[in-house]
Amino acid sequence: MGYRMPGEELPEKGELVVCTVRKLKTFGVFASLDEYGNREGFIHISEVSTGWVKHLKDYVREGQKIVCKVLDVDERRGHIDLSLKAVKDNQKRERIKAWKNEKKAQKWLSLAVPESELPEIEAKLVEAYGSLYDAFQQILKSGRRVLTEQGIAEELADKIHAVAIANVKPPQVKITGYVELKCPLPNGVEIIKDALMRAREVAKDCIECSYVGAPRYRLRITAPSYKEAESILSRAASTAIEMVMKNEGYGKFYRTLQ
Repeated sequence: MGYRMPGEELPEKGELVVCTVRKLKTFGVFASLDEYGNREGFIHISEVSTGWVKHLKDYVREGQKIVCKVLDVDERRGHIDLSLKAVKDNQKRERIKAWKNEKKAQKWLSLAVPESELPEIEAKLVEAYGSLYDAFQQILKSGRRVLTEQGIAEELADKIHAVAIANVKPPQVKITGYVELKCPLPNGVEIIKDALMRAREVAKDCIECSYVGAPRYRLRITAPSYKEAESILSRAASTAIEMVMKNEGYGKFYRTLQ
């Protein structure tokens, strides 16, 4: 999707841009590009929707945030042609989310960096990590060296790192698996409870165990990545199953309910 580097004045052809609807005319829509100094772009009525458009107000309204695809850029005239219909729903959701994240990251940076130094430091971090938001995620993960490696002064790096710790939430994914646990011994119910407790201990604070219906239990894992979540789920399920089987029971793991 491409993030605007500080100082850039025009978007690239094919780029998805966040816009604010400014004026509705009979022949199309004028919109300002939020990430390009509110530079004006135009959406011809034929680019608003795939079907026939009778009234533009049925599709957009003034002040509305929309995501458009850049069809053409006339650098000499500064004219930008946009398309609303060329953007799929999932692209719109992802682009708006990324835009909001970038706005948050810009606010975080402003809490730590003097206004006079903001453009230079933002440019360094965007160039190194693709976006300011991704840079803050990396700062949280790897520490202040992410900043000092970009030539940012130690004192300033400390301030930015402190802001990251206070504001950035680590990325998380959630996955679910199921275990079927049976134990014929008189104290079988207690053994199954202990097995699930062991599973929780293996997964530490990353797991939620819940009863689905005899004899199945849901294991929900929260972790920074799918790879780590799958690994934790596998270890937790194996721990529970092994404990039950050691007590003359039966256990089986299901990735999804069958």
